Amino acid sequence: MKKTILLTGGAGYIGSHTCVELLNKDYDVIVVDNLSNSSSESLKRVEEITGEKPVFYKINVLKKEDFRNVFKKHAIHAVIHFAGLKAVGESTEIPLKYYHNNITGTLTLLSLMQEYNVKNIVFSSSATVYGEPATLPITEDFPTSTANPYGSTKLFIEEILKDLYKSDNTWNIALLRYFNPVGAHPSGKIGEDPNDIPNNLMPYISQVAIGKLKELSVFGNDYSTHDGTGVRDYIHVTDLAKGHIAALSKLDTAPGLIIYNLGTGQGYSVLELVNAFAKITGKAIPYKIVNRRLGDIAACYANPQKAAKELNWKTQFGLNEIVRDAWNWQTNNPDGYR
Repeated sequence: MKKTILLTGGAGYIGSHTCVELLNKDYDVIVVDNLSNSSSESLKRVEEITGEKPVFYKINVLKKEDFRNVFKKHAIHAVIHFAGLKAVGESTEIPLKYYHNNITGTLTLLSLMQEYNVKNIVFSSSATVYGEPATLPITEDFPTSTANPYGSTKLFIEEILKDLYKSDNTWNIALLRYFNPVGAHPSGKIGEDPNDIPNNLMPYISQVAIGKLKELSVFGNDYSTHDGTGVRDYIHVTDLAKGHIAALSKLDTAPGLIIYNLGTGQGYSVLELVNAFAKITGKAIPYKIVNRRLGDIAACYANPQKAAKELNWKTQFGLNEIVRDAWNWQTNNPDGYR
């Protein structure tokens, strides 16, 4: 019998790619999404890629009674929890909205899971929970702290999940700390589609390359990195999606509470990414240096060995494939899903 997986925020960037991988592995998939920063078109494209249709409910996870109906109707095996506001810069401007949405939404979800005895969850966490790391690369046992409200919501939710597990060790909980998801599905049918001016680097570069935006703003060139710009661990979104499948399989072994970094182990600076994009696509990327963003740190990249050893997972795509697939998505969908 097929296992049913519920994805909150499943119509979004990482959620839609994870839908593809789940359907390809013969899971039944239910998506709950309020479409505040996503499009139901992504799920139509998921069906085009896989030949399978996820069940979709347009629901805000804060609306408990609406959400309850999903648990009533379906025998859910596990939840992958993506839903949440996710822009670092914006979180410093409207922190209360971030705290309310991300934390209250999670509490609503967990209370329903508890009520309906669904005790397997994969949580979409973030490398931002490491704050400004003292050394690199980052392992899962590094001390946690945060540099912005977005990261704080992720860390607080991790603490909530840890306390939940302490209170009831029949739960199985995977905390997946993502580094920087980029790229798009190799088909070119699904990818990152920000509603407004992009917050993330790769869609910003793509929109400059295609002429939608005049130039890239590089936030700071005075960091203590080799070229002064911020260094990040950029992971192809398909690799990241496959990490969730590996985590689900691990939960079926009843491991309790587990934590994994999902990254490549390789850091690239903003300017290295810009230069790689220009070289691979043949498109010039004009840019200007502007002030640092509040909440940003100098460098952040993973040690992914624990996930390799315990989940049998490692990344398959490098920087060339990341750029190729991001550009393929952008050129095939210059206006995103619209």
